[in-house]
Amino acid sequence: MVLFSLVATHADIDLETVAQLSNGASGIATSALSGSPAVTGAIVLATCNRYEIYGEAPHADDVEAARAALVSEISGLSGLNEQLVSRSFSTRTGPEVSQHLFAVSAGLDSAVVGEREIAGQVRRALITAQHQGTASSGLVRLFQAASKTAKDVGAQTALGSRGLSIVSVALDLATDLSESPDWSAKKVVLFGTGAYAGATMALLRERGCTDISVFSSSGRAEAFVATRGGTALDSESLPVAVAAADVMIGCSGSDTRVEAGELAEIRADSPQPLIAIDLALTHDFDPEVGQLDGVELLTLESVRLAAPQEQAESLTQASGIVSGAAQAFEQEREARSVDSAIVALRRHTMNVLDAEMERVRARHGCTAAAEEVEFALRRMVKQLLHVPTVRARELAANGQQDDYVSALETLYGITVEQPATAAQAECPVDHRGLETA
Repeated sequence: MVLFSLVATHADIDLETVAQLSNGASGIATSALSGSPAVTGAIVLATCNRYEIYGEAPHADDVEAARAALVSEISGLSGLNEQLVSRSFSTRTGPEVSQHLFAVSAGLDSAVVGEREIAGQVRRALITAQHQGTASSGLVRLFQAASKTAKDVGAQTALGSRGLSIVSVALDLATDLSESPDWSAKKVVLFGTGAYAGATMALLRERGCTDISVFSSSGRAEAFVATRGGTALDSESLPVAVAAADVMIGCSGSDTRVEAGELAEIRADSPQPLIAIDLALTHDFDPEVGQLDGVELLTLESVRLAAPQEQAESLTQASGIVSGAAQAFEQEREARSVDSAIVALRRHTMNVLDAEMERVRARHGCTAAAEEVEFALRRMVKQLLHVPTVRARELAANGQQDDYVSALETLYGITVEQPATAAQAECPVDHRGLETA
């Protein structure tokens, strides 16, 4: 089995294209698995500035077919033509897959280097894929190792020790633009009720903000504020709250967005300036909002440009941890790839031994002599299997496991069968109740 990934991020393409590609992201893994035998597993990682699909294919020769199937599905769901979709994604295979995901999970590939949210998004992507039945055993191990690497980076380095995140940098920018830095006196309207909105609410509370109103086009505002505080808004009370707001923050990415003309009308009689922070990948606020008098618009691009650079020493240390973890993962994965071959060789050898012992017992009975012969033969077989087993691990570590399997087939006529990669093989836990947690 071969791991691969399709990656589209803020580093390579504009955020608007990333947002368009992400349309229908929740269903891409399921549709790809059902539509192409070249895709045996898939996990989707979609965040505010990246859209990445991690997949597993039966063989290296199937990766291109798997990529084509995913590109076709993304094109159909996003409405973008296949050529544009194909150009937007870079493809990674082999060690590049783990190296990239581990760096992403540790926050090394983020607009705000060392940010905390991405590690949680990686964990949730795995849980979602397991719930949908699209996470192959190889992908489960990959994402679990990525989460462990993120924890190691957080525990062993000073990277992100200041608690920087996309939200915190955006709030810092808003503070600099405000006439007063005192958040306790500000009225905030928050759009969205997801994990991103929850993180924003928590950071607003940390800064002393108490007047927070929440709107959700899906009607989940009441449940959101019930556990976090704040005031729930509906479509009728939203205009009044926006008219009185000092800050409005978009975290929903819903199909409904605040248009510039609509906002101008709502705030026609508002004396105070407004700072609009749009953190949604698909834009909660019309970009023309920033052209209105008295309105300052902050976007993900603003955050990226303003994000401080972490200390070089911490970055070097974190990069070393990521590289070491990726190398260890690849070595373990290669070693696993010959497990079936080792088992097949042992089974073949032990079957030969058992057959010979049956003939010994048939001739001499279950005597002490027969037992001594069996003991000696089993000990000899164990010693004979030691070197081939060690060599199998060594060859796998060098990427030569196929040579080992071919040798077994040539010398002994052994056919090595790979185990089925059931989506939940690595995790028997029912994750259906864990997504909200």
